[in-house]
Amino acid sequence: MGIPDYVRVMRAHVGHDLLLLPGVSAIVVDERGRLLLGQRSDTGRWAVLAGMVEPGEQPADTVVREVREEAGVDVVVERLLGVASHPVHYPNGDRCEYLNVTFLCRAVGGEARVGDDESLDVAWFDPADLPDMEPYSRLRVEMALRDAKEAWFAPAGSRHPALTEPSM
Repeated sequence: MGIPDYVRVMRAHVGHDLLLLPGVSAIVVDERGRLLLGQRSDTGRWAVLAGMVEPGEQPADTVVREVREEAGVDVVVERLLGVASHPVHYPNGDRCEYLNVTFLCRAVGGEARVGDDESLDVAWFDPADLPDMEPYSRLRVEMALRDAKEAWFAPAGSRHPALTEPSM
């Protein structure tokens, strides 16, 4: 999908300066317990599926839309896994800080396939045999695998390495 129109308009005003943006990510699990990941076209690394919340959209709706757009899989949101912010510095100089809401999702239909130009590949992985992943994606997967009842969050003042390392 690329850059949403809302962000494009904001960039026209602020240039490459820092933008605080809402985002979501999906830990998608199928009936066999496998996780759905996408291989990013910008870095070549595997990551959980994610995207930006558009104005007027609820985060849970965003995560359902993003998984369908990026991977062709229909999901149902099961629960909130965690919330944290993390910086991203893009190759073009744009700087963002994403406030990311991570959801645990169950696959209910569709077939995993590359759905847009954001991914080189999408595939299901056994949790015991995950590929090399971006640090923040790895943290989000760990949130899901710990099977806790409460949502994870970065404690006040924390500098978890996955939250401070740029994704790009």
